Amino acid sequence: MPMVPVRSAAELMPMLPELVLVGGAFALLMLDLFLSERQRIITHACSIGLLVAVTAMLAFGVGGQGEVLSGMFVRDGVADVLKITIAAVAALSMVYLWPFLRARGLYKGEIPVLMLFATLGMMLLVSAGSMVMIYVGLEMLALCQYALVALDRDNPTASEAGIKYFVLGALASGLLLYGMSLVYGATGTLQLQAIADSIAGSPAPTMLVTGVVFMVVAIGFKFGAAPFHMWLPDVYHGAPTPITLFIGSAPKLATFGMAYRLLEVAAGPLEDHWRLMLAGLAVLSLVIGNLGAMVQTNLKRMLAYSTISHVGFLFMGFAGGGDQGFAAALFYSISYALMATAAFGAIVVLASRGFEADAISDYRGLNARDPWMAGMVLCIMVSLAGVPPFLGFWAKLAVLQAALQGDMLWLAIIGIVFAVVGAFYYLGVVKAMYFDEPEGEMPVSSSGRPTRLVFGINALSLLALGFAWSPIMAWCQRAFGI
Repeated sequence: MPMVPVRSAAELMPMLPELVLVGGAFALLMLDLFLSERQRIITHACSIGLLVAVTAMLAFGVGGQGEVLSGMFVRDGVADVLKITIAAVAALSMVYLWPFLRARGLYKGEIPVLMLFATLGMMLLVSAGSMVMIYVGLEMLALCQYALVALDRDNPTASEAGIKYFVLGALASGLLLYGMSLVYGATGTLQLQAIADSIAGSPAPTMLVTGVVFMVVAIGFKFGAAPFHMWLPDVYHGAPTPITLFIGSAPKLATFGMAYRLLEVAAGPLEDHWRLMLAGLAVLSLVIGNLGAMVQTNLKRMLAYSTISHVGFLFMGFAGGGDQGFAAALFYSISYALMATAAFGAIVVLASRGFEADAISDYRGLNARDPWMAGMVLCIMVSLAGVPPFLGFWAKLAVLQAALQGDMLWLAIIGIVFAVVGAFYYLGVVKAMYFDEPEGEMPVSSSGRPTRLVFGINALSLLALGFAWSPIMAWCQRAFGI
């Protein structure tokens, strides 16, 4: 489709939150040049304020919905729900970031700016109306993530994680590009809606189906689904914990948006093909993720493998198909983002310089040392395990119902079995906190009271939202017109 030039600024109004974000990011990049190390908290605070402002703009519908740049950028209900959650989770991630990196001398002015540009990439990704915009948003996100993972250059584990992430991320991008090129060759268009129109009502050529297969593989890579999960445990373990918190939460929402645009909007007429592929990936993720998590002694690696299992549950919603399936998967994505920020936030809050608090043995006897902290970690673990009435239970229930509605009883049964298996390693952390004897003295945390307060709200929200999950689910359903 030929590009139509923008004739007035009013035509760009649906992009206003993105324009504000990119303008603010460049302004903060320039501001940082004139700040000393001690003054850089100003840049950090401004970054959080900018994300909060963008969240408010999206929540109140500033700019309105519509298409921009000849349909390359689409702002609709799904995009707004994802963007609100992405910006809010990114702001929450920055709150955890400052005390941890400052205590280790790792905080640099470009870190919040990189996170802002990563957030911008995520927002472009979920609003993509063209395969070109999908790739632009994805690469903007990925390049920022590679730099953030390897920011501790003197740490060989972090450097190794950055290299692995870069190499395997480039492989996933190459697979996505190849799949897109095959789809373009079969349909003659890059616009997602035009691809669906071209597919509808005619037999799907082999080239088109092959392209969709490659796109599903790329989506699996970006989510960290098995068997494309090999990068995820090493990256989660090697990156500084607040960076792990960031890349393990908000980008999952962005990848959901990419999957929705590519599979439902563009390849919707081929639903029978990709639903079965995603169901197979769901089973592999549930098996490998849960079995891998059971043998871990490092909490960050355990949470990484548990992420793979949660991706399996999320794919159950995709496999259910239809708007109801995607609404359930969106609800699961939002719920998991909140649970992931709280889980890694616990490690951030307990850590201090020279003590990373990332081994499960570090949590032995935590209740005797800090009952409040132990109670918060308990809320997180049981929510991740899917224990009622916590938010994680309702998220799992929603995707199981979607699988049943999609005539995939066998997939729902496998999901229930591995939900029980997953409870084993989550409750293992609870057992260490409440029933094991403490080993030595736990170092004093480098996190201040504001960070602990935010963490407490984050953890308790998993219980509070467990009683008020219905409005969130209704919000997700409205986004899909249900």
